[in-house]
Amino acid sequence: MPARIAPIAFLLAAVAAFATHGCGRSRQDEHARQIAARVRTEFLHAWNNYGRYAWGHDVLRPLSKTAHDWYGQSLLMTPVDALDTLVLMRLDAEAARARSLIVSDLSFDRDIYVKNFEITIRLLGGLLSSYQLTGDKRLLSLAEDLGNRLLPVFNSPTGLPYVYVNLHTGQTRDAVTNPAETGTLLLEFGTLSKLTGRPVFYEKAKRALVETFKRRSPLGLVGESINVETGVWTSTDSHISGGIDSYYEYLWKCWLLFGDKDCRDMWDASIPAVNKYLPDEIGGGLWHGHADMQTGKRTKTIYGALDAFFPGLLALSGDLKRARRLQASSFKMWKLHGIEPETLDYKTMRVVARSYRLRPEIVESTYYLYHYTDDPDYRRMGEKMFDDFVKYCRTEAGYAALADVISKQQRDEMESFVLAETFKYFYLLFAPPETLQFDKVIFNTEAHPLRRMW
Repeated sequence: MPARIAPIAFLLAAVAAFATHGCGRSRQDEHARQIAARVRTEFLHAWNNYGRYAWGHDVLRPLSKTAHDWYGQSLLMTPVDALDTLVLMRLDAEAARARSLIVSDLSFDRDIYVKNFEITIRLLGGLLSSYQLTGDKRLLSLAEDLGNRLLPVFNSPTGLPYVYVNLHTGQTRDAVTNPAETGTLLLEFGTLSKLTGRPVFYEKAKRALVETFKRRSPLGLVGESINVETGVWTSTDSHISGGIDSYYEYLWKCWLLFGDKDCRDMWDASIPAVNKYLPDEIGGGLWHGHADMQTGKRTKTIYGALDAFFPGLLALSGDLKRARRLQASSFKMWKLHGIEPETLDYKTMRVVARSYRLRPEIVESTYYLYHYTDDPDYRRMGEKMFDDFVKYCRTEAGYAALADVISKQQRDEMESFVLAETFKYFYLLFAPPETLQFDKVIFNTEAHPLRRMW
């Protein structure tokens, strides 16, 4: 008899443990849904104030409650950038109103010089993603018109794009650029190419990516600025921060979205150099600093808000161990003053650049790591960051960047990426997984999900 009781007792204990775990999971899921609802409410606070004070303009300035247009006339930066977030949050009436504004008022026939990189990731990416989510062909038509007007940017001797292009005349200017701006175009131009059946978009953007890669140093690193007419590096500082960051991101993501083996090969040739020369072990933590692309020698011990995208990219590419460690450092940077600074000297733990621009990168990495590990610590991390974000950045008329993370002084700025990226990643971190099927899309660097169709 006792011999039979033991297995039964074990079975009952197992069932009880399973039930307890199930209850715990259920409570976690309910808590996550509550936070997702909070994120949605706060997003609406930002969006509705944009509508109240800046409707039809590029961005809202939340402290002065005024509108600002990047180039003196509106390209509807915020509505285009925010539309897919509105759709994903099922804010149907708001999404319909934004879409109506875009298709009736947005024109790219403007005699203005625009920055190719920003217009590509925000407007071209936003239009393509929203087209895929809604099926509204007018959005694809606008995307194709924009793509046509951006194409002259590639007419340099090297095929690397100029920084600015005039949307009406096709004239270009500013020859000194960086790998992020030359190499962060293929997801958008490639998607446009596939949807319109026009290879020219894919070919031009891919050549720019390849020409950037071809100019890497013998160590396998790229610098932070390059002349598109001569192909000569004008700065040999190498890192994963602004000016280089999304170049690495697109090498891997173009492989995932298009199955382009050249992109996979370029990633495989690049990531070992990043992993060899940029990491820094300080006080038991992993950071990524700067190094000279020719010698590999450390040039700066700084890491910042823009670098914090890298744990997400590492997770996406399968390097979870390194991703977890670097994410821990990013969160340490956040907790230092209750919100992350633009730049930190990780060797001295002193803030170098004190602003907080409402950036999404650390939230993006938190979302990726939660997706790949199912570790509730990442949701707890996200909740802490969201609480701080609301505490320090919420204003009567939206969300404001911080001029100083130490004093928490606000600045009159709410860029469109706050609605396109920061709120979206916070929401997706806590929303049920069916909100967006992670494995069916690739996010461009502005968090616009592009469907994996090819």
